[in-house]
Amino acid sequence: MKKEILNTPKTTENTGCTQTKNTEENEGAGLFKAAWWIAVIILLSKVAGFLRDIVVANYYGAGVVSDAYFYAYQIPALVVVILGGVGGPFHSATVAVFSKLISDFKTKPEANVKKLFNTFETFTMGLFALLSLACFFFPEAIMQIIITEGSPQLLNLAAYHLKIMSPIVFIGSIMGLYYGILVTYKKFLLPNISPSMLSLGIIAVLLISKGDNTGFLLALGTTIGAVLQLLVQAPAVIRLGYSFKPSFDFFKNKNFNEILELLFPAFLSSTIGQLGVYVDMFFSSGLREGSWTAYGYANRIFQFPVGMLLTAILVPLFPLFSRLVAKNDTENVRHYFQKGVGTLIFAGTYLMTVIFVVRTDAIRLTLQRGAFDNDATIVVSEILFFITLSIIPYVFRDSATRLFYSFNDSKTPFLIAIACIILKCVFNIILVKPFGINGIALSTTLVTLFNATTLGVLLRKKIKIGYTRLFKNVLKILVSGGIAYLAGYAISVIFSHFIPWNFISGIVKLTVVSGGMLITYGVLAYLTKIEYLDDLIERIKNRGKVQPQ
Repeated sequence: MKKEILNTPKTTENTGCTQTKNTEENEGAGLFKAAWWIAVIILLSKVAGFLRDIVVANYYGAGVVSDAYFYAYQIPALVVVILGGVGGPFHSATVAVFSKLISDFKTKPEANVKKLFNTFETFTMGLFALLSLACFFFPEAIMQIIITEGSPQLLNLAAYHLKIMSPIVFIGSIMGLYYGILVTYKKFLLPNISPSMLSLGIIAVLLISKGDNTGFLLALGTTIGAVLQLLVQAPAVIRLGYSFKPSFDFFKNKNFNEILELLFPAFLSSTIGQLGVYVDMFFSSGLREGSWTAYGYANRIFQFPVGMLLTAILVPLFPLFSRLVAKNDTENVRHYFQKGVGTLIFAGTYLMTVIFVVRTDAIRLTLQRGAFDNDATIVVSEILFFITLSIIPYVFRDSATRLFYSFNDSKTPFLIAIACIILKCVFNIILVKPFGINGIALSTTLVTLFNATTLGVLLRKKIKIGYTRLFKNVLKILVSGGIAYLAGYAISVIFSHFIPWNFISGIVKLTVVSGGMLITYGVLAYLTKIEYLDDLIERIKNRGKVQPQ
């Protein structure tokens, strides 16, 4: 098998010297070694989130109270998850600018860097304090924009929940800035484990109180969890030397202007992307009770493995992209983009096939208890099928977006996001009436495919990616995944025929089916010489060490 993709290029485009070569080799090795640790950390955080969903489903099921909560939570979630989370504009702008300004990551920051951080933090806190107050004083007006066809009970409950969760809007924006600076310093542990605090806050409140009839305790637990998440990150940022001192140097600081040049288009891009969710909420508000809750559960089940995979690979990859672009090292940019995307598609295809086979059993095993009945399981399973179709374009879209940000280009993703919103409205109009909530899931997949394809085409104006080689590997991956799906489906049917369903047999079935599919997929990948498997094996054997060329 050829090794161009598997081994780090022997020279760099701008210098070609041995010292630069060794630096890039070590950085690349550290990148994928960090990815393993991040995957483990994120797994723990995702498990906490999944346990949260189990507890929430048990107490609230899929009905008007849970719908109201998930409608209301979408407002603070925009800040916590989209704007303040990994890949969000605050995180992306911080990494893109500070990774170029900080010369020594082992010492305290220089005065100009600290001042820039304080200026950015002051700006962020002021802006989102106003938005947080708006959510507190005008929750009914805000929710009325989203819930147009729902019942008065749904609207009133959603406004009540939003008022309780309004502080999260302020908290989430600060977390995005903290997340970015910690990642810039390659401090991956706390940023990736801190989201579990939000889940643990909800779990603790509900288990102690045993739930309620209005969702007040659910909203309260969410706010407490967000506070805990911020408190986990803040001490680490302070230890790096970034204590908060208000700074209003908004107009004279050229680096702050650079942040704004990245931030506002990325902010609008993320907000435009989130508008797709609000479009879905608009169309789902007139569907049967519990539809939006079911959609939310399906999406979070999807995000459990896929989000972990994306974060594990892209969190360490994004700062590397930014540094390589700053050095005009296009050869290594191309190398690591191909490797990162290829690895994501390779792992994502296996996840897609496994979800197709075991999704109903997995939902029944984890969520079906208490107020969450078999009808809810079937609805969530159907939605999950259509969402899962988007895995490959989903991982490519997020990878390509990071690379555009590394080139200081957030305008292109923003314009594409606008087009996607228009397309989302069109698809929802066409698909929701005949397919209900499943039509929203299918439209999401189609829009994601359009987004990824457009980004991929326009990315060629920045750098020659070498799609031919990538597509050849993707074709082999899809063939291997298809055969693995058939094997998993056969194993599932045979297992169900001979062994009746219960909690223990359900766990055994999921283990046997997913294990059988993994073996099938791995063997086929080896026989067809998929390069990313070969690289993965080498990394495991050498534990992240770089081998001499």
